[in-house]
Amino acid sequence: MGFLLIRKRVIRIASQVLIILLLSEICIAINFSANFVFGDSLVDVGNNNYIISLSKANYFPNGIDFGRPTGRYTNGRTIVDIIGQEVGFEDLTPPYLAPTTAGPVVLKGVNYASGGGGILNLTGKIFGGRINLDAQIDNFENNRQDIISSIGAPAALNLIQRALFSVTIGSNDFINNYFTPVGLVPKRELIPPQVFVNTMIARFRLQLTRLYNLGARKIVVANVGPIGCIPFERDTNPSAGNDCVGFQNQLVQLYNKELRRLIEERRTSLVGSNFIYADVYRIVEDILQNYKSYGQRETNESFRGLRVEMHPAAMWLGDSVA
Repeated sequence: MGFLLIRKRVIRIASQVLIILLLSEICIAINFSANFVFGDSLVDVGNNNYIISLSKANYFPNGIDFGRPTGRYTNGRTIVDIIGQEVGFEDLTPPYLAPTTAGPVVLKGVNYASGGGGILNLTGKIFGGRINLDAQIDNFENNRQDIISSIGAPAALNLIQRALFSVTIGSNDFINNYFTPVGLVPKRELIPPQVFVNTMIARFRLQLTRLYNLGARKIVVANVGPIGCIPFERDTNPSAGNDCVGFQNQLVQLYNKELRRLIEERRTSLVGSNFIYADVYRIVEDILQNYKSYGQRETNESFRGLRVEMHPAAMWLGDSVA
């Protein structure tokens, strides 16, 4: 039970920080028309239930706050569930692949996220089925056409431009791509870190621009958390001892730096856009460094507890295996 309390506490802290960020930068007076969610297992609410994949969350203790597994890689609501309700949506945003996500339901928003998914299309290949970001945007485009058919093009464009979009993705591109062996050799031995980061950023630029061209204007983009601190990386890199794995965190910080530049560039160059950079890395780092102020006795207890409780995935701090 202690692990569940820890999990809830960190989600609450992170959501409060991100809600403040959202409302202060986007403007508290905005009435969001819909909530469209893109990402990986950190925000998947059940899409992977409907595909053949090794990345699944349809078993306990996932979903125990709901009384049953829902496909969320956590005991209860995801961070986007919480934020969605805090900014005014009464219902939780449904998964795209659910049979009931159709008709008027789509007008309030859809969750396209998939455990194991990434920015790059090869990411998560080890899981078999997963929906990477390009395919998620394809699915949004399908829903966009449904909305146009339902209420007409002018009303549809107005709805999409007033909607909240969030993109939480990238950690799998490191854990389940760059650090995954090709044969017996990890990609990091074959591809320089800066080259891999540049590849991610170049692809992400095209994807974010595509969302904009489809009508998205208010887009929150979460960076990647300190994946060198998750148990999966610490356990597979014993030389780090009780510390976080330095190389993994350095690479993520390199990516986050380039991501911040990308977000600023997109916000400046795409007329009418409002891109928000959500600094998840800083939030989790603060929790780790100031754990006592969050009611924890030690960092290993809180951080490892988070991961054991909902293994294998979730939390806005990087996927371990999903």
